[in-house]
Amino acid sequence: MLRKIVKIDSEKCNGCGVCVPSCAEGAISIVNGKAVLAAEKLCDGLGACLGECPLGAITVEEREADAFDEAAVNQHLKAQGTSVPAHQPAQALLPDSGQHHQGGCPGSRAMSFTRFQENTVQDQKGSRQSQLGQWPVQLSLVSTSAPYFQGADLLVTADCVPVAYAGYHEDFLKGKAVVMGCPKLDDNNFYLQKLTELFIKSDIKSVTVLKMEVPCCGGIALATRQALAASGKQIPYTEVVITLQGEVKK
Repeated sequence: MLRKIVKIDSEKCNGCGVCVPSCAEGAISIVNGKAVLAAEKLCDGLGACLGECPLGAITVEEREADAFDEAAVNQHLKAQGTSVPAHQPAQALLPDSGQHHQGGCPGSRAMSFTRFQENTVQDQKGSRQSQLGQWPVQLSLVSTSAPYFQGADLLVTADCVPVAYAGYHEDFLKGKAVVMGCPKLDDNNFYLQKLTELFIKSDIKSVTVLKMEVPCCGGIALATRQALAASGKQIPYTEVVITLQGEVKK
């Protein structure tokens, strides 16, 4: 069947193994010093491992492949001695977190959080001032020659962050140019090329990357770091992780 599945570039892979634990299905293993797919049917193609490879050796492609087989995944994990199935039943409770989630990629599980409203001060009602100073904001749409990038502090934002973090405008966006994207849904190689071109063409003063704590979100930070290196410029770089509860991860 034609479907999305992980592709591992053996030329880029150095066998570090960082990607192995990021695959909840246990589909990746190290063989002869290289990361490989243990079997096509074990890979769900969602790409939770994408942002974990420090060399960018992992991508997702669409090709003919065996269908994903959840039963085979469970058998595979049991054979490895892993007690937790890759795709947990709906409403499985995460210990000590107050969170409930459904199975699948850790970055795409549906979660609900228990929020305590006692002894909190109600926010003032009414419209707040947006700190957005440009349009468009999607990395796939912005022009790398846009004047608002010249001499700017650049904010590279995973596009789930503004939803999760309530103070996004005041705490991060204010006074910055911004580009946004989702490394799970888009082509991370395109991000790398676009950001490299942006850094070369524009006199960017600093770069801040905002990403969520889910594994697949690491791809946008990886593309930014690789683009900085490819541009040959020494630009101050900061990386901030936002938790699923909407807090800055310490």
